Amino acid sequence: MKIGIVGASGEVGRMMLLSLEEFNIPVSELRLFASIRSAGQRISYKDRLLLIDNLTEKAMKEKYDYLLFSVGSSVSYRFAPIAAEHGNTVIDNSSAFRRDSAIPLIVPEINGDLIRDYRGIIANPNCSTIQMVLPLAALDREFRLKKVIVSTYQSVSGSGHKGIAELESQEKGSKVNKVYPREIHRNVIPQIADFRSDGYTEEEEKMRFETNKILGRTDILISATTVRVPVCYGHSESVYAEFENEIDFQKAEECLRAMKSVVYLDKEYITPLELKQANNSYVSRLRYGVDRHSLTFWNVGDNVRLGAAVNAVRILVKMMEKANS
Repeated sequence: MKIGIVGASGEVGRMMLLSLEEFNIPVSELRLFASIRSAGQRISYKDRLLLIDNLTEKAMKEKYDYLLFSVGSSVSYRFAPIAAEHGNTVIDNSSAFRRDSAIPLIVPEINGDLIRDYRGIIANPNCSTIQMVLPLAALDREFRLKKVIVSTYQSVSGSGHKGIAELESQEKGSKVNKVYPREIHRNVIPQIADFRSDGYTEEEEKMRFETNKILGRTDILISATTVRVPVCYGHSESVYAEFENEIDFQKAEECLRAMKSVVYLDKEYITPLELKQANNSYVSRLRYGVDRHSLTFWNVGDNVRLGAAVNAVRILVKMMEKANS
């Protein structure tokens, strides 16, 4: 297969490259693209070095089996439609197309059937949404989800390499903050993205909208508070969920254990430091909430892997499976 990665020089783009290798994707030709600043660099893939080319409209008009995009929304808006118009399947990691009703927003374990025989642009959800919606989907099927209240503890790699660089610089004594509105070292910042008129941030609104779209619902009430913390990799979330049906706790545990890409821990908990290149959503500290119609749990996932690159590659794998079935 001929595959292209747009934004190959970034944190997620590099992880997409590694994920193709880890998932044993049969790549016959691999093209890498980035901005003019990164063009000319070389990145290792398996036993060879690949050249990063400058992203151009002409390059997007070529025929690919799949194009993986990990760039800003404005770049995706410009280049992804060109690629799609020329018969290519684009898996886009930006927020550019997630709210478009004509474009599927996919977590393969939940709604992968939507992309059977599909061609065009596919939206990859937000990192904090992906890890939360996996366990919620398992519980929703059994108990019918009504309401979610979530607080996130999101790592600086969610801002790309510049977020990591700013934290490391401040750890060495710098007081300069350009990436975040406040100093992140030894601090937590209850703002990710810009504030909306309703007081929520764009990141918080993404979690509300995307969870409903992925689960195929419009009625789930969701309130999110997204917080940046001085952690390099791995997002954590404290999730409270209410359900229409009374919850049998043992059955809830069984649902989580059976859910693909979810790891349920019943006697211990996990922190970002212990993820160790994991591709799963980890659920621990499961307990009843305020009554037998609610649950509370601790949720951890690698935002660069599960929350971005791995979900994109899993979409590609799902499309390959559908094409061969």
